[in-house]
Amino acid sequence: MNITDIKDAIEQEIVARGLFFVEISISTENDVCLTVEAEKGSITLDDCTWISRLFEEAFDREKEDYSLTVSSAGLDQAFKVAGQYQKAIGSKVEISIKGGRKLTATLDSADENGISFSYTSLEKPEGSKKKVMVEKNETLPFSQINAVKPHIEFE
Repeated sequence: MNITDIKDAIEQEIVARGLFFVEISISTENDVCLTVEAEKGSITLDDCTWISRLFEEAFDREKEDYSLTVSSAGLDQAFKVAGQYQKAIGSKVEISIKGGRKLTATLDSADENGISFSYTSLEKPEGSKKKVMVEKNETLPFSQINAVKPHIEFE
C-alpha cells in the first residue's frame, strides 16, 4: 500500500462528499494517517467514520496489516494544500513571513504562486505627529512565507 494506491481507491468518493485530503502518511510500521478537510464548514465525526469505512472496504486487513487514523486538519496547524487556502479566502489568517515578521490579515486570494492579503497597520503619516490606522494590501510568493494558519479569536 502506498499514497497513490490510497488516492486511487478513495479520493474520488471523498471529493464527491465535499472533502479533500490535506495529508496522507504511511509509517514504516504501516500506520496510515489520513488528514482531511471539508470544502465548506467543518469535518464531522460522521465524515471521519465514513472515510474509515470507505478505506477498510478498499484495503483488506487480511492482506495488509495496517492501523488507520482519520482526522481533520487542526485549527492551529499551518495550511498544507491549496484547498485550505481556497477555503480560507475572506477569513482572518496568521501569516509568518521569512525574516521574522508576523501578522494577522484577511486572506484575499491564493493561487499556485502565493497569496494576497489585507490588514490594518498603525502608522505615522509623513508630516504628522499622530499615528493613524492605514489599510494595507500585500501579495507574497510562497517562497517568502514560512506558514499561514487560521486566526482563532476568543470572545
